Amino acid sequence: MSALASRFLAYGRMIKFSHSIFALPFALTSAVLAAEARIRPAQLFFIVVAMVGARSAAMGFNRLADHAFDARNPRTAGRELPRGVLSRAEVWLFVTGSSAALVFAAAQLNPLCLALSPLALLVIFGYSYTKRFTALSHVFLGLALSIAPVGAWLAIRGRFDTAPLILAMAVLAWVAGFDTIYSCQDAEIDRREGLQSLPAKLGIRRALIVARGLHVIAVALLAALYRLVPLHPLYLAGVAGVALLLAYEHSLVHADDLSRVDAAFFTINGWISVGYLATTAASRWLTL
Repeated sequence: MSALASRFLAYGRMIKFSHSIFALPFALTSAVLAAEARIRPAQLFFIVVAMVGARSAAMGFNRLADHAFDARNPRTAGRELPRGVLSRAEVWLFVTGSSAALVFAAAQLNPLCLALSPLALLVIFGYSYTKRFTALSHVFLGLALSIAPVGAWLAIRGRFDTAPLILAMAVLAWVAGFDTIYSCQDAEIDRREGLQSLPAKLGIRRALIVARGLHVIAVALLAALYRLVPLHPLYLAGVAGVALLLAYEHSLVHADDLSRVDAAFFTINGWISVGYLATTAASRWLTL
């Protein structure tokens, strides 16, 4: 049992399972916005399974694609694959199982979700190779995570609409912004390895300016949802809270001081996603 638990924890560390808090709350927010009454427990369960399966598959595949790069980067050399804690065969099996979980959960939700699940996998796997050819890899990561709110909306309503697309674009801008900040740590290593990122291409100072612009766009898009879905004015207070947290996030990181990137990336963005879900859910409940 001890060995099994150790193996389970190794997989969790490899995919940084705790970071599911970034995308999952936005998927649940979209489900709350889509629901015209109560969300059925089965719908909620399979949305969560699909989200966890998709993110786990994406992270596992990313570790496989970046295995050699991670081994040469001092910041990532301690990850499970470079250290040999997990083998490539084990990670491939994990990716396969996680992908199957996504497809199975999608099938339980509705036929449209099932039909689109292979496309979702294509997008989230494709992100892992974007740093090889474009400095806009952060935008592709945002695109991969923006699938979450669209998928959750489809799970509830079974059709596309404007509101989830606006929320998806907000998630895209938010993720692209904070990933740009996070990538500042690897600017020199990316240049050395021939990998592309905004910090490597523009320099850290200019990349941080771009990140700020992306977060301004994200806040504007979140505010725009207020006119598309019946929401209590409390929602706008939640968006204001997101804006304040993003401003604080940027105050922690400077071109000549990246020592607080982890706090900006992990802690603040966790507060943003959970806080946004809580205020949106309350705002939606007050209008039903």
